[in-house]
Amino acid sequence: MTLLNRQFGGKRLELLKEAVPKLGRVAVLYDLDNPNNERERNEIIPVAARPLGVIIQPWAVRDGNGLEKEFASMGKQRPDGLYCTDSRQMQAIEKRTVAFGLKSQLPSMYSRSEPVEAGALMYYGADRAPTYRRVAVYVDKILKGANPGDLPVEQPTKFELVINLKTAKQIGLPIPPNVLARADKVIR
Repeated sequence: MTLLNRQFGGKRLELLKEAVPKLGRVAVLYDLDNPNNERERNEIIPVAARPLGVIIQPWAVRDGNGLEKEFASMGKQRPDGLYCTDSRQMQAIEKRTVAFGLKSQLPSMYSRSEPVEAGALMYYGADRAPTYRRVAVYVDKILKGANPGDLPVEQPTKFELVINLKTAKQIGLPIPPNVLARADKVIR
């Protein structure tokens, strides 16, 4: 199973720009030790940023140590938005990045939906529930003797846009009606 997570980097940035038309600079938090985060930061997001007129400000994260210092430095750069990639390391500091985004009144886009429930602004990507159900089907096939190497890689078929309107109100951001209309889930 694949979630195609990093491939959505461009679409996520585009949706953030639609939600925040004056978006000029975006701080991108990524796990320096994760090669997928590196590819997303170096290849996918910059390609999407150019036509949108958005400047990317990359911020490498190794662990939670020194994160407050990084946040202070990031605040001095005055980004207009926050984009958080996904990795185990990024998930470990998720509560802190969400809190920073709220405190700094930064519209944020995440690579997982869970931070939006916790106060981040937006998520776009695969609806993970159907994919996780398919994992059970694969486990069943393997337990019944199927060779894992013979099973095809499946991609998600359902995608979702999640918007937290409570957060939008808290940071003083009116979400454009055309963006809100496309949301699959709205947290009020």
